[in-house]
Amino acid sequence: MANNHHHHSLNISAPPHAAVGADTAFDDDGRPKRTGTVWTASAHIITAVIGSGVLSLAWATAQLGWVAGPVVMMLFSFVTYYTSTLLAACYRSGDSVNGKRNYTYMDAVRNNLGGFKVKLCGLVQYVNLFGVAIGYTIASSISMMAIKRSNCFHKSGGKNPCHMNSNPYMISFGIMEIFLSQIPDFDQLWWLSIVAAVMSFTYSIIGLILGIIQVADNGKFKGSLTGVSIGSVTESQKIWRSFQALGDMAFAYSFSIILIEIQDTIKAPPSEAKTMKKATFLSVAVTTIFYMLCGCMGYAAFGDLAPGNLLTGFGFYNPYWLLDIANVAIVVHLVGAYQVFCQPLFAFIEKYASNRFPDSQFINEDINIPIPGFRPFKLNLFRLVWRTIFVIITTLVSMLLPFFNDIVGLLGALGFWPLTVYFPVEMYIAQKKIPKWSTRWISLQILSMACLIITIAAAAGSVAGVIQDSKSIKPFQTTY
Repeated sequence: MANNHHHHSLNISAPPHAAVGADTAFDDDGRPKRTGTVWTASAHIITAVIGSGVLSLAWATAQLGWVAGPVVMMLFSFVTYYTSTLLAACYRSGDSVNGKRNYTYMDAVRNNLGGFKVKLCGLVQYVNLFGVAIGYTIASSISMMAIKRSNCFHKSGGKNPCHMNSNPYMISFGIMEIFLSQIPDFDQLWWLSIVAAVMSFTYSIIGLILGIIQVADNGKFKGSLTGVSIGSVTESQKIWRSFQALGDMAFAYSFSIILIEIQDTIKAPPSEAKTMKKATFLSVAVTTIFYMLCGCMGYAAFGDLAPGNLLTGFGFYNPYWLLDIANVAIVVHLVGAYQVFCQPLFAFIEKYASNRFPDSQFINEDINIPIPGFRPFKLNLFRLVWRTIFVIITTLVSMLLPFFNDIVGLLGALGFWPLTVYFPVEMYIAQKKIPKWSTRWISLQILSMACLIITIAAAAGSVAGVIQDSKSIKPFQTTY
């Protein structure tokens, strides 16, 4: 993101008369010229959005049924698109064409709203990122086990149930992340994003193909208009699960947390907000079509028995090598995505610590470790200790609460209203100076309230799910 430390050495040898046009290498804020277009921005969004959320969509659709499932998904896509256009208008404070740029979501909140809300926004964001780290640890360990299990099923011809304990897998994921989290800066790791994108498309498309094959095999679309029937779950369970399905869908769509960062890569004119609007429309449309296909095909394939995680719930057994490819792709994606999501959190804590204790050697001193053939690795003791502790904590929590679905629902719920609806709406009202009690103001507030209610319901549903599941599961002894 921050490439602004390279441009001191650019124009040294240019002849004096060339200096007039020299500033064309930079944007109005003195950073190197941005080159992003509708296409690159859409690619970034799609990359960020289509991820592990897609795995729980068949389950979510099954809770709601053939009518409400697709309708709710359409609603989420519409709300996401609309509030994203509001957020895009806040990339520049004051005036969306020439105003001061905001480089991150927090900056936008600081410059449009200020005060206590900035702290609140930071808190929600960092708690959410912490939660994502847990969700990813669980998901990738489940996928590692799925690879092992599918091969074991295959060997025994399906006779051996192949149960195994998830702890070793979570611990090995944690150990990998401890090493990776020592990479100081993520500037150099743009390739990681590309790898992650390719991986998430790989496993999403495999899930889709397997669903289509299964439907063709069944010869009919399974499922019902109202979803899981009351006989197989109690009435209250049906309600809680439907609520939780809302959270799962919200999680699958959320990208507001990185929208401003993506917008900061776009070239102007036309204004970044205009380009971003187009990119959001394009990427939300593509994502929605894709999600509809995955969610509906998964539901059509399994009906009410749709598993919480499409590729590890063992609805599909064969072709087992294809499932293995999908699960390897999930693990690779999550190993990288964990770092992408934790990086802002790491940076925030480290900056806070060094501002708080400017004289501490432990926090501020880099030790250069020579690596033959590469530039020396800067080892910072505070970073070593704090990031390692962070990874250990997320791993322990994952081992305590290994419920992928519930955690995904909870995260989706907690992140959805504040980050996708509340702050964008408030900032837009502040920036466009929309008068209180005007029609526009009232309709924005109604939207915000409606989404708050959805968020509370979804959070309640997920908490109910965690309570329900924890009755049957002893911490640290989960077997699948």
